[in-house]
Amino acid sequence: MRVPEIITTKMLATTRLFRIEEVHLRFSNGVERIYERMPGFGRPAVMVVAVNDADEVMLIREYAAGFHENQLTLPKGAAERGETLEQAADRELKEEVGLGARRIEWLKSLNLSPGHMGFTINIMLARDLYPERLPADEPEPPEVVPWPLARIAELIERPDFAEARALAALYLVSLHLGRIPT
Repeated sequence: MRVPEIITTKMLATTRLFRIEEVHLRFSNGVERIYERMPGFGRPAVMVVAVNDADEVMLIREYAAGFHENQLTLPKGAAERGETLEQAADRELKEEVGLGARRIEWLKSLNLSPGHMGFTINIMLARDLYPERLPADEPEPPEVVPWPLARIAELIERPDFAEARALAALYLVSLHLGRIPT
């Protein structure tokens, strides 16, 4: 299967965070379709799974504008200009949780709804944590909720923990650490 030929691209809308394009495509069998997509642009993003010495994942409860509710999730954000993914993960952890990490490793880049968006997020595992806080850009500080790795299956059942990226990140870390929840 070949990637379709792009005949034309037209910008439909642009905001501070998103762009929406209309893409006129021709597939290898000659069929033409118009798709709408949000192409990726800007800086790379990270989602941090920080595991402390007590074998707890550092979750945060923060406002989710898409659902107008507070949800449990993982620290995340965009890298600043010139930052590596590891530096971005460490900074986001300090801003949102009040902890730094001496060891940070990249696990995987995840696509976010690839049928419509060109965005990815990089899953980072942070360990060897220590207290350090940086000023955050959130309107109010998120609530930090340490959660035992041994109780991840219980966390997955909670209605306030439903972000697919965070679920995938915890699964990747569980695989990496050899602790698959049941």
